[in-house]
Amino acid sequence: MPQIRRLPNALVNRIAAGEVVERPAAALKELVENAVDAGARRIGVSLIDGGLTRLEVTDDGCGMTSDDMALALERHATSKLPDEAIEMVTTLGFRGEALPSIASVARLTLESRVAGSDDGWRRVVDHGDLVEDGPAALPVGTRVRVEQIFAKVPARRKFLRTPRSEYIACLDIVRRLAMARPDIAFTLENGSEGKSRKALSTQADEELSTRVAQIIARELKDNAVAIELERETPYGTMRLTGIAGLPTYNRGVADHQYLFVNGRPVKDKLLTGAVRGAYSDMLARDRHAVLALFLEVPPQDVDVNVHPAKTEVRFRDAAHVRGFIVSGLRRALDTGDRRSAQGPDRAAMEKWQQEPPEQAPALRSMFQGRDWSAPSGGRVAEPRREWNAQSGDAHDAALPTGRAEEAAPLPEDAAEYPLGIARGQVANTYIVAESADGLVLVDQHAAHERLVLERLKRAGAHDAVTRSQALLVPDVVEMDEADCDRLEDAAEGLARFGLSVERFGPAAMLVRAVPSAIAKADTTKLLQDLADDIAKHGKQDDSGSLLLAERLEYVLATMACHGSVRAGRVLSVAEMNALLREMEATPRSGQCNHGRPTWVKLDMDDVEKLFGRH
Repeated sequence: MPQIRRLPNALVNRIAAGEVVERPAAALKELVENAVDAGARRIGVSLIDGGLTRLEVTDDGCGMTSDDMALALERHATSKLPDEAIEMVTTLGFRGEALPSIASVARLTLESRVAGSDDGWRRVVDHGDLVEDGPAALPVGTRVRVEQIFAKVPARRKFLRTPRSEYIACLDIVRRLAMARPDIAFTLENGSEGKSRKALSTQADEELSTRVAQIIARELKDNAVAIELERETPYGTMRLTGIAGLPTYNRGVADHQYLFVNGRPVKDKLLTGAVRGAYSDMLARDRHAVLALFLEVPPQDVDVNVHPAKTEVRFRDAAHVRGFIVSGLRRALDTGDRRSAQGPDRAAMEKWQQEPPEQAPALRSMFQGRDWSAPSGGRVAEPRREWNAQSGDAHDAALPTGRAEEAAPLPEDAAEYPLGIARGQVANTYIVAESADGLVLVDQHAAHERLVLERLKRAGAHDAVTRSQALLVPDVVEMDEADCDRLEDAAEGLARFGLSVERFGPAAMLVRAVPSAIAKADTTKLLQDLADDIAKHGKQDDSGSLLLAERLEYVLATMACHGSVRAGRVLSVAEMNALLREMEATPRSGQCNHGRPTWVKLDMDDVEKLFGRH
C-alpha cells in the first residue's frame, strides 16, 4: 500500500495556482481585487502581450510594511478576515492564496509603501524562490509586477492562448471590476515592448449609469432604464440597482450581461436565469438583453466561498432572490413603456442623402411633367409611365401603396399624445403620425401584437394556458436516472404549470397530464428538455423549470401574434389613432413580443437637416 506523505510547499502552491491562476486574466483579477480591498482610489493596469510577457498593477491604497509583505507571500495569510466568521466576509479577496500561488508559477515583484514611511520595500520571488528583498522608492501604495508566467511550467504554458485572446480576457476582468466600483479611477494599457495603447480610462466618483454606459456602449444610457428596488429579509435589506437595456436594444450573445453580488462580479446560473425570465416575453429566444445588475444582500444570505475564483455564489433563499430580480427588472422596464429604439437605424438614415449635384439634371428630366397631386378618396392611382434613363424606354410602375389623410392642425393638447396624431399609412403596414416635436413611424402589426399579449395577460389567459389536460393513457418516458431525480425534485413546481409527472421506477417518469396549451407536445422531448434545463440552470424556484414557463409564455405570444392586426391591412384614421392611444397606455408597448421596436421617432430637427434647413 503506498505510504501517505505531505506534499512539499512548492508543489502545494502550484496545485493552488492551478485553481486560482489558470491564465494571466485570473492573476490580474486577484491583484486588482487586492488593490480595491486596500482602499485604492486610482488603479492602473499595464499589460505586455496581453499579460503573457508582463502584467503590472499599481494602486494608491494603504500599502504594506516589509513584515506584512513577507507574510502576504505565505499561503492562507490574509488581513481581510478579522475573525473566523468567513460567512460575514465583505471584501473581494479573503483566502490568502493569490500572491503565493502567482509567485509559484511566475516571477513576482512586490513593491509597497505605507503612509508616513520614508521608504518602501521590494520583494522578488521567482517561481517560488526569493531572489531579492530590500528597500525601494515608490509613492504610497502598492505595485505588483508578474512576468514570465508559467515559464517553468511548460505543460501549463502551452495551453495559453494568443496575446490577443489573453488581452481580451484581461480587459473583461478590468471592465467588470471598474463597473462595480464607479468611485475608483481605472486605467488599462496594453501593447508590446516599447509601445502601448490605452484601452480603458475612467474617472473617480462617476455616476453608475455613466460608468456602465462608458464601459459597455455609450448608446446604452439612452436605451436603458434605471433599476432601484429594495426588499427586507430576516437579516437585513436586499437591494437591486443598475441599468437594464430596453428589449429593443439587444445582442445576439449574452456577453453584455454584467452581474454583481455585493460588489463582486459573478457568473451565476440563478442570476442569468432570472434575467432570461424577466425578458421572456419581450425577446426572441436567440436574442439577449444588455444590462448591468448590482445585487446587495446581507452577508448571512449569501455564500461567496463556493468557488476558488469566487465567480459563483450560493443564496440561502434562491427562489426569493430570483423573484426579487425578475420583479425588479419587470418593474423597471415598465417605466420605459413609452420608449422604443431612440431613433431609426443609422445605416438606414444614411440612405436619406441628397443626390450628388451632377445627377440633378437627369433627376429633373425624369420628374418633369409629373402630376404630384394626391389621389382622391385615398385610392391608389393608375400605374404611371416611368422613364428608364439607361434604355430610353418607358415602363409601367405602380405607385407606392401609401395613403395620406387631409392634414388637420395638431390639437392644443398634442403634448399629451407622445406618439402623435395619425396622418397616414405607408404600404398598409406603417402608420405615419405627427407629434408635437417630430415624426413617428409605427409598425402596426408589431404594436398590436404587444397590445393583444398584454390584454391576454390581464384577462387571465396565462391561467387558462397552464390548465392541465389529463392523458387518457399516461405516458412512460424512459430517462437517465439523474434526469429523473431532477424532474422528481421539481414535480411540485411543474404541477403548478399544468404538467403532472411522477417517478416510475429508477429510470423512468410517468406523465399524467400536460398543460392544455401544449397538449400535442412530444412528452419525451418535453421532459428531456426540462431535465436539461434544470441541469444547466438549476431549479430556479418553487414554480419549477424556467424553460416550461418560457414555453407557456411563448404560447401566449403566439396567440397574440395570430390575433393581432396583420401587415397589409388598411386602417382608417380613427383606427390608427385608437392604436396609438392604447400604445401610450400599455406597458412595454415600445417593443413587440420578439424584442423588435414597434415605433421609431425622427425629431423635427433631424427632418429639417434632411432638407438642408440646419
